[in-house]
Amino acid sequence: MILLDGKKTSNDIKDEITAEVSKMKANGEKVPHLAAVIVGSDGASLTYVNSKVRACERVGFESTLVQLPNTVSEVELLDKIEELNQNDAIDGFIVQLPLPKQIDDQKILMAIHPDKDVDGFHPANFGKMALDMSTFIPATPFGILELLERYDVDTKGKHTVVIGRSHIVGRPMSILMGRKGWPGNSTVTLTHSHTKNITQITSQADIIISALGVPDFLKAEMVKDDAVIIDVGITRVPDDQAAKGYVIKGDVDFENVSKKASYITPVPGGVGPMTIAMLLKNTLLARERHRAK
Repeated sequence: MILLDGKKTSNDIKDEITAEVSKMKANGEKVPHLAAVIVGSDGASLTYVNSKVRACERVGFESTLVQLPNTVSEVELLDKIEELNQNDAIDGFIVQLPLPKQIDDQKILMAIHPDKDVDGFHPANFGKMALDMSTFIPATPFGILELLERYDVDTKGKHTVVIGRSHIVGRPMSILMGRKGWPGNSTVTLTHSHTKNITQITSQADIIISALGVPDFLKAEMVKDDAVIIDVGITRVPDDQAAKGYVIKGDVDFENVSKKASYITPVPGGVGPMTIAMLLKNTLLARERHRAK
C-alpha cells in the first residue's frame, strides 16, 4: 500500500510556485495577487480563508482579505465583486461559501468574472472543463488529478466509481476521470444517495473517489484488493479524548480499507492540503492569462 501524501505533494507544488515567483520578482514583473471575500464570522470559514492567506505569503503572492458583516445585503456583495472584477491588480479571487441566507450563492458565483474565477465554479469555466478546453479546474478535483499524476497512478481503461455528485467535487471528478488524456480515460460510474446496491458497484471499482461527508462510510468489504482509494471527506466527529474535543474523519474506514488498497489518501493530510496548493496554481494561471491579453 502506497500513501498518497497530499501534505508532502502540496509542499512540493508550493516550492515550485515559490521558484516561479522568485523569477518574476528578479525580472521586476508583477507577482500573482489573490483576493478572498468572507461574509460573517463562521469559525471554519475563517480558518480556511486564513490558511489561504498564509499560503499566499508562503509562495510570495500578494493577497487581499475582504471581510464583510453577516448583515451585508446581496446588492452590497455584488458591488464588491464588481469592484474586484474591475481591479487589474487582482488576478483572481474567491468568495468563501456558505453565504448568509439573505444571499443567493448562485447569483454571487455567476457575478465573478470567469477570468478571475480561480475556484472554477463559474458555469463558463465548468462548461469549458466539460468540453476539455483550457480553463480553471475546481481546486479539489485539480488536486486529486495532480496526486494521481505525481504518483503515476494508471487510470487508462480503469473503472472509476465516484461517490457523491456535488458541483464542487463529485460531478467535476466524474467528468475529468472520463476525459481523454491522463489522468482520465477511465470508465466512470457516478453514485449518490439514490444509488441502489452501492457495495456491488464499489466492489468492482479499480479507483474509488469518495466525496460524501459520511465518516467511515466506505468499509473494507466494499472494496476489492489493490483498489485506488481517494478520500475527499472531512467531517468533525466529537471525541472527548481528543485535545480539541473532536477528531477529523474521512469517508473511508482507513484502518481496514488501507490493508486492501494499492494507493490511498489519508485524512487529514491527503486531498485537503492539495486544494489550497491548486488554488495557488489557478491564481498563477490567471496571472498568465492577464499578461497574455
